[in-house]
Order: sequence, then structure tokens, then C-alpha cells
Amino acid sequence: MRFGITLDDVFLRHATPPGHPERPDRIRALSQRIREWEGYSGLVEVDPVTASEDWLRAVHSAELVAQVARTAGNDYSQLDPDTHAGPESYRTALLAAGSAVELTRRLLHGAIDSGFALVRPPGHHAESNRPMGFCLFNNIAVAAQWALSQGGLERVAVVDFDVHHGNGTQEIFEQRGDLLFVSTHQHPLYPGTGHLREQGSGPGEGSTFNFPLPAGMGNSFYISLFEDFVTPILRWWRPQLILVSAGYDAHRMDPLANMRLDAAGFAALSSLLCRAARELCQGRILFLLEGGYHLEALCEGVIATIEAVFDPSRHLMDGTETREYRLYRDEAAEALSTIEGLALGRAQAD
Repeated sequence: MRFGITLDDVFLRHATPPGHPERPDRIRALSQRIREWEGYSGLVEVDPVTASEDWLRAVHSAELVAQVARTAGNDYSQLDPDTHAGPESYRTALLAAGSAVELTRRLLHGAIDSGFALVRPPGHHAESNRPMGFCLFNNIAVAAQWALSQGGLERVAVVDFDVHHGNGTQEIFEQRGDLLFVSTHQHPLYPGTGHLREQGSGPGEGSTFNFPLPAGMGNSFYISLFEDFVTPILRWWRPQLILVSAGYDAHRMDPLANMRLDAAGFAALSSLLCRAARELCQGRILFLLEGGYHLEALCEGVIATIEAVFDPSRHLMDGTETREYRLYRDEAAEALSTIEGLALGRAQAD
């Protein structure tokens, strides 16, 4: 297994105000923990790469790219109430998006089998014309578009298990029929989007799947949801590549949300996605870091994901069908019942 990883001190250079949850310490903590991890010597380190303007403008407007570029060299710029840039944030954001593309390129060319872009700033909230939610450029959208336009693929899937809805990724692709977007997220919670019946539009109708979840859900609920919905949806779509917006803010210790996942839960979800990738697209799966703001929880979650890629069967867990889950399952199945050819349920995932 050749697992590529981008993790570099250059991502410390994106400066945010004191007390901001999306802080350089996230990369500092990951760098220390992963390099102390017993499996570190088996990882393939991939140097950061700067995104070209063409890559960015394939998913973002010229106005957004110029807006972020204007922050370069300034002490601080506030792009929305939550989103800030320091003097080196533009260059760092270029490296975050470019590294996502570079790992995707290596994966499609067979140089690595899977990988993880441990980069910042994160990306999944950035819309085509709007930086927001700590995000400057949408890293996973840039990588997905590169795979479709230059990587020779026709169908790419993005699965987003960050606790916040990936509104930017949805907005960029929701009218397209070549990208599947699946998001599990706490609701109500920032940014307030991602309802069950948001299912894409025009040529993209039926290629967006949202699972807004009540607060307090933990491992069992998430695992049942992935078994009953996410895996069958991936089977139905049959992607040639799976990209994952991997946020660890659904961890029970995270300060910005109210979910109850733990490291074992993240390992189980990652295992299910890896099994799907091995069945559907020659194991081609790439994780990109999004949220996760409790440093210990973040490190536990990331390492659990990497371990699950190396040995998916070891980290599988069973979900327990509580009454609360059954009610949610029935509501979600009803909302998705109009999508032609989609068969839901755990039997289809076995």
C-alpha cells in the first residue's frame, strides 16, 4: 500500500486572529503526532504544489480569486465574519488547493494507491464566488474538477463527513451530472444549508444527497447511516474516484458542534468508504482535511482514518438500529424515493 500524505510546515503560515479555532496549531499537532505514529515510515510524503490560476478558475470566479489574491502582504483581511487572511494566506491557500490536485494526479497515475492532504486553510465552505466558513478556495472542488477535466474521469464522488454542511462543494457542482455529492452534517448548525430535499438541479438533479442529523448522534447512528445510505448511493453511482471531505468536528470533544463520534467511529466510517472504493474504483480514495478543532480529537481521528485505509476490515463496527435511527431512516428513504434506480438499505451494501 502506497499511501501518499502532504503534511508540511508551510501550512502554518496561514494566520488567523488569536482565539480563532482554525489555527496553525492544528497542523503543528498533526505533524508531531503523525511523525510519532508507528506506521509513519510506511507513508509516502508528497511535497506541496502551488495551484495554477486555471485550476482555481475552473470552479471559482475570477472575482473570488482576485479577492483572495488582494490579501497577500496585508497584515489581516476579514473576508466574512468567520473568514480571515494574513499576509501569507493567499500563497498558503494556493498550496492547499494545489496539493489536493497533486495527490489526485499521483493517485490517477498509479504513483500512490490512496492518500491524505493534511492542509489548511480548509475548503468545503468556499463557494464559486464567495470565501466563507474559514475557507478561501474549495480544495476538494478544485481536485474533483481537475480529475474530471484533466484526469480523464467521467464520474467522481465527494463524500463529506465534516460536521458542517459542505455548502461550497454543493453549490459548485449541484447543476452538474458528473459529480456525486454526499454530505452528513449536524442540523441546525452553520451554515444552515443541506436539507434532505436538496438533491441538485437541472443536469445535476439526483446527484446531491444530504443527511442533516440531529445533535447528539454517535458511532452507531453514523455507521447505520453509512451502511443503509452512503454505501448504496456509491454503488448506484459507481464513481471512478472517491474524494472525502474529512472533518473531525463531529468528535464528541470538538468545541464547535454537538455530535458524539470518537476515533473508533471515524475509523469505521473510513473503513466503509475504503471498502466501497476497492469494490467500485480500484481502491482510489483520497481524503482532504476540513474541520476538527480539538487538537487531541483531530489527531486521533486522522490517525484512525489512515489506519483504516491500511486495514479496513480491522476497523469495521456494527450499527445499532435504535428507534431514533429507524425514524430518521424512514424519513430519509421517503425523501430519496423519487430518485430512479436507487435501492437503499443494508442488504444492498453487503
